[in-house]
Amino acid sequence: MTVPDVDALVFDVFGTVVDWRSGVVRDGRRLGERRGLDVDWAAFADAWREEYEPSMARVRRGEIPWRNLDALHRESLEDLLDRFGLEGLTDEEVEHLNRVWHRLDPWSDSIPGLERLRPHYVIAPLSNGHVRLLTNMAKRAGIPWDLILSAELSGHYKPDEAAYLTPVDLLDLEPDEVLMVAAHERDLDAAREAGLHTAYVHRPTEWGPEAAEDAERPDDSAYDVVAEDVLDLADRLGAPPIA
Repeated sequence: MTVPDVDALVFDVFGTVVDWRSGVVRDGRRLGERRGLDVDWAAFADAWREEYEPSMARVRRGEIPWRNLDALHRESLEDLLDRFGLEGLTDEEVEHLNRVWHRLDPWSDSIPGLERLRPHYVIAPLSNGHVRLLTNMAKRAGIPWDLILSAELSGHYKPDEAAYLTPVDLLDLEPDEVLMVAAHERDLDAAREAGLHTAYVHRPTEWGPEAAEDAERPDDSAYDVVAEDVLDLADRLGAPPIA
């Protein structure tokens, strides 16, 4: 592997840096315990996430105007409440549940890995989450970004090319001076088409422990870097442990 000569690392967030599924299940169970709700919260989390791409695709196709991820998640949530028979929730409870995406926890390797990378690169999210969501998440969890970058800044959702190139422009860099890090090959393939370098991080339990056996890891030659996690990424990029 030849380590790419880059100035900045930009990261997909949901599934790559944070464990979205466990966060949704955690907050759903808390709500269920308070309200006496009998809900399969793991199935609920999966169903909500499955609405993620279709909702953004409607924006990409021009069927609906641009709106941030909170608004898209809320539209999906309203349907899910009906589908899972969740009745009688207050507006405050629904809104609190909708903002669970602001309160997700990082994978155990994410913060230590980012702290090793930060002295050597500019590090930032490049997520479909909007700026306020990513800021709230980072402040709560202590994610050590240098700045917040988001697809919102371009008015396009990934994998649209502008979602990658606008943040590159804001960093005052060329695309080949930036490494896109993600656990999702579709994201990396689009970033590479836009001229960025790419690093894959393997997250076999993103969809739960039971899905791990079916989670395939791409061949080492598929991207500039293929890593087991963010700490392994730091190793592969030559970032020394913090003393």
